Amino acid sequence: MPYIDAKDCRLFYQIDDYTDGWTSPETVLFVHGFTECTEAWRGWVPHFSRRYRMVRIDQRGFGQSGAVAKDYKLTTELYIDDLARVINQVAGGPVHMVGGKSGGISVMSLAATRPELVKTITVACSPVTPPNAAGWVEEMERNGVRAWAKRTQRSRMGSSMPEAAIDWWSDMMGRTALSTVHAYMNWVGAIDIREDIKRIQCPTLVIGTDTAHRGRKVFEGWQKTIPNSELAIVPVDGYHAAGTAPDETARITLDFITRHTQ
Repeated sequence: MPYIDAKDCRLFYQIDDYTDGWTSPETVLFVHGFTECTEAWRGWVPHFSRRYRMVRIDQRGFGQSGAVAKDYKLTTELYIDDLARVINQVAGGPVHMVGGKSGGISVMSLAATRPELVKTITVACSPVTPPNAAGWVEEMERNGVRAWAKRTQRSRMGSSMPEAAIDWWSDMMGRTALSTVHAYMNWVGAIDIREDIKRIQCPTLVIGTDTAHRGRKVFEGWQKTIPNSELAIVPVDGYHAAGTAPDETARITLDFITRHTQ
């Protein structure tokens, strides 16, 4: 299995590369969000894998990278180091990066601190300050991670998602260990990267939605502080555009990367 040894864990990754065998495609690294795994990018694979070498990873604590203990100290620096290891060992040089929801925190932080490793970054519906997650951990302790995911799925995925899709996402997210939930929320519940992102120099695409959960003005407020950035708003009523509208968000991202590829 494709794993990379990192501090205290083995990071799982998956490569999807259906480019012409005689070409040398650039690499795009995909980083999922809270309670997700490589499968969160399933709908993006047909769009990207024919033109780019697509690398999907399971972040530390999730998917096949394995759970972390409840009291494990997750840090932004640790996630940055994980991404740097993947880039250096799988790509051997700078890559394009795409982050979904809280996965974008690590992507933006890497771009701000290790600019030599990134060509462009795209973050879809990512926060830069702690998410409004009051009561989430307690609910998951009472009812389980899947039950929490199912209850909150409509606000995340929107009204147009079929019930079968809601169940699929709830099953995937529900496999996350409760111990990882505790450790991750201790980290993400205290993050604030508003000053850090001002140091990002690479071309940056911020994809957002205009919902009550996190509206257009929220995304505009911090996107404008990134020097070489642009904003795209996807017209869906959920706050997870990469999952709700994978075809549209993938096309927007492909267009952005193509415009900034030599």
